Amino acid sequence: MQDQYLIFGLALATLLIAGVVLLVMRARVAAKKNSPDRSAFVEHHGGPPRPNRPGTEH
Repeated sequence: MQDQYLIFGLALATLLIAGVVLLVMRARVAAKKNSPDRSAFVEHHGGPPRPNRPGTEH
């Protein structure tokens, strides 16, 4: 019976540690960028598609 609590406790501790590491890494990246916003890749990608190059229309 005690093993069930141990396994549950270890699983919960693992998730908590992973969450803390995630938050710390995200804060470090935001501090290096001097901005908590999303990355420049996300901001500058995903717009409307470019027009086809001349001669490549189907």
